[in-house]
Amino acid sequence: MNLRHLEVFRHVMQTGTVKGAASVLQVSDAAASKLLATAERRMGLVLFERTRGRLVPTPEARRLYEDVEQLWHRVERIEALTKSLSHPTGGTLNLAISPSLGVTVVPQAATRLLALMPELTINVDLLIPHLLLQSLIEGVADVAVSLNPQQHPNLEIVERSRCGLVCVMPSNHPLAARKFVRASDLPGHAVVSFPQALDYGLSDELLFGKYGDAIVRRLNVRSGQTACWFSHAGAGLAIVDAAAVAGRAFADLAIRPYRCEGSLEIVLLRHRDRPLSLAAKQFCDVFPRIWRELSTAQAM
Repeated sequence: MNLRHLEVFRHVMQTGTVKGAASVLQVSDAAASKLLATAERRMGLVLFERTRGRLVPTPEARRLYEDVEQLWHRVERIEALTKSLSHPTGGTLNLAISPSLGVTVVPQAATRLLALMPELTINVDLLIPHLLLQSLIEGVADVAVSLNPQQHPNLEIVERSRCGLVCVMPSNHPLAARKFVRASDLPGHAVVSFPQALDYGLSDELLFGKYGDAIVRRLNVRSGQTACWFSHAGAGLAIVDAAAVAGRAFADLAIRPYRCEGSLEIVLLRHRDRPLSLAAKQFCDVFPRIWRELSTAQAM
């Protein structure tokens, strides 16, 4: 005897007829009658007396029904549990993020994910490259989003997206009139620099080529966003990753593409030996779509 046999027995008990049970189960009367007969035969019991077209439960059937109802409540709880596990709305997702991405792209991706999973809790750490790597390797983070390839034998790239470089400056800056900016345009202008760019694979040679020695950098800061704030204050122009200004994060600044030999990628990383939770998989699906939306809007 299987759950289907118990199910038809349960519905006959509740409706009083095979026809009623068949309607609930959405099967034919003949199919329901056959299931009930098979259940009685396999149990070796007479479950119903046929009286004037109705099925009257025997004492054995009434006793059995009590346990079947208890079993059915447990089955329904298991079904609810499996549904919540396969389509979760809760749980916890731990993210390790490069600072540039934590101000613009990740907030929008996280907000989109929370709308899909309203009971989810997301913990976000903004980390410089070596700490981001450590967090993922040690299992503190489920997923990392980095502007650095982060080579390590225990890590694998889930998704990669191109990220350009931009020159940001006050809207009244002389270079704001240009469609794009090159290193040859920078001598004679104050530049806000962040030495940590080297951590993301951007050396002075890649960024500025032969003009590096001619470029005045009197302010050094720790992130692209900080460089933007200093530029906003009038300290000079800055070369930052496009993610730092995505979504009009600095609407008052003029933003122009920066042409150079350097380039960046946004990479989603995971530990190759730790399966992703469904929430992590959802994030890995949502994040690239948000980035494409923001980068497309920025290019327009």
